[in-house]
Amino acid sequence: MPIDQRGADLLFQVIGQRYERGSIILTTNKPFKDWASIFNNDSTIASAVLDRLLHHADTVLIQGSSYRMRDRGQEGQDNADNN
Repeated sequence: MPIDQRGADLLFQVIGQRYERGSIILTTNKPFKDWASIFNNDSTIASAVLDRLLHHADTVLIQGSSYRMRDRGQEGQDNADNN
């Protein structure tokens, strides 16, 4: 979900305060190229946030089916078997 300008500024401040002082764990389902849309279409703040987050980062790309949705498929199959 997009955040407004105030939210983007506040998030930037939190990341800026933690930059090179402590760890941040962040998860997202958005590729970095789409982050401007999250930050109220402000590519400047998105770039600044990404610059700080990725400077010393280890990124892990997880691909595949949703872990939460795996049981949904099984439930549907179980219900079909019971009917």
